[in-house]
Amino acid sequence: MFTGIIESFGSLVQKKPVPSGLELRFSADFSRELKPGDSVAVNGACVTVTECDSEHFLVDVSSESIARTTMQKLKTGSRVNLERALGLGDRIGGHLVTGHVDGTGRVLERHPSGDCVEFIFQVPDPLLKYCAEKGSVAIDGISLTVAGVKDRSITVAVIPFTLKNTTLEKKNTGDEVNIETDVLAKYVERLLGGKGDHDGVDLDLLARSGYL
Repeated sequence: MFTGIIESFGSLVQKKPVPSGLELRFSADFSRELKPGDSVAVNGACVTVTECDSEHFLVDVSSESIARTTMQKLKTGSRVNLERALGLGDRIGGHLVTGHVDGTGRVLERHPSGDCVEFIFQVPDPLLKYCAEKGSVAIDGISLTVAGVKDRSITVAVIPFTLKNTTLEKKNTGDEVNIETDVLAKYVERLLGGKGDHDGVDLDLLARSGYL
């Protein structure tokens, strides 16, 4: 479990295809504090450390993660957002992020908005229903507040500190990003017996689901 508050930058040092997917080696300034088995969110995707030394850590990326995230498109030297797993008793400065990326989207627009930068992200239709104004979303592992929802897109305002300390600073129109929607919305849908094929929760749905 993570918070979406990016801890550090890293970069891809080596990329190697393996039968199970990909083997990736990243640089990280906290690498000396890691041990095999630790979880790290790389651009919002939770991966398990298999090897580490004082400067680098190695992870395996499964075919499922390759299909759902931007991992396969990373190139040697690519800068990434890093966050170590949340410890019991740690403050949660962002929101609860699982590191289980739902899918990818793209930057549709970015423009100044006062001291902030406003981003509009394209979001795949199956994920858009889990986004709500003033709700939370993780973009490349960054905890952000949804400022608005339109057809196939969401808007977020990024403060200067977040812009400077994440990879969003270098993101431009057309760039692909990892998206993780709020896990609570998915559990509510599941508990109501939904499969994502209804338009929303109403009294009829609650009655048919046994809540009324």
